[in-house]
Amino acid sequence: MNLSNKFSRLFGRFANYEFFPPFQKFINATYVKIFKIDLSEFAPASSYPSLNALFTRSLVAKRPVNANPIVLISPCDSLITQLGKSSDKNALQIKGMEYSIEELLGQKLDRELYYINFYLSPKDYHRYHAPCDLEIYEVRYFGGELLPVNLPSLRKNQSLFVRNERVVVVAKTPNNKWVYFVAVGALNVGSMVMHFEPKIKTNAGFHNTNYVYPTPISIKKGQELGMFQMGSTIVLFMEQMIADVNMNDQVKFAQDIGTYA
Repeated sequence: MNLSNKFSRLFGRFANYEFFPPFQKFINATYVKIFKIDLSEFAPASSYPSLNALFTRSLVAKRPVNANPIVLISPCDSLITQLGKSSDKNALQIKGMEYSIEELLGQKLDRELYYINFYLSPKDYHRYHAPCDLEIYEVRYFGGELLPVNLPSLRKNQSLFVRNERVVVVAKTPNNKWVYFVAVGALNVGSMVMHFEPKIKTNAGFHNTNYVYPTPISIKKGQELGMFQMGSTIVLFMEQMIADVNMNDQVKFAQDIGTYA
């Protein structure tokens, strides 16, 4: 286990620890102030018993989701750092920095894919949701490093998403087109959670595991898939996609971002 993984595991222990309430309230308030977190849709900072509970906060009220089945919604609150169509099975982590999609997903591809990178900063809502109705056929865990995924790190580290720990959700849309939903680990991410597969254990060493579902798991658009226990990145790959967003756009979970048919 390298230094970034060890540090992330230690940070995870600190974030999960429930301090004496007055001190915990101070920690939470300090975190909110430093990162300028907007809690208008969430419970007050003082109500969370640990820093991790604040990181993984739930929305108090549900956000409305577009009922049109072909409309894609943003899976998370995030910054769009890159989007486009792959070339020679390569995608961009940032302008001028390519990586192999086949390496990232752990499989050979017979076609190019459309993709969007969503960066979740420490101030963002850390839960992620289905961008459309999904039938999940497989989930893959790849052990790896936990390097930062912020813009300076993306510019510095070649094939960063491939080097980092990640969880790949393999699914299909209602019109039978493949979707790959990739949750990429990062420094200080204590763990990544997938609600539909509790056996996934992240930041547990450099090993790979996968779970195949003979009967696919059905997930509705907007349904919560899981959460990061700190900010990180989601990469969405699709066979079909017409994006209605641009690079450097700030998006919110449930916001319309395009169509897939």
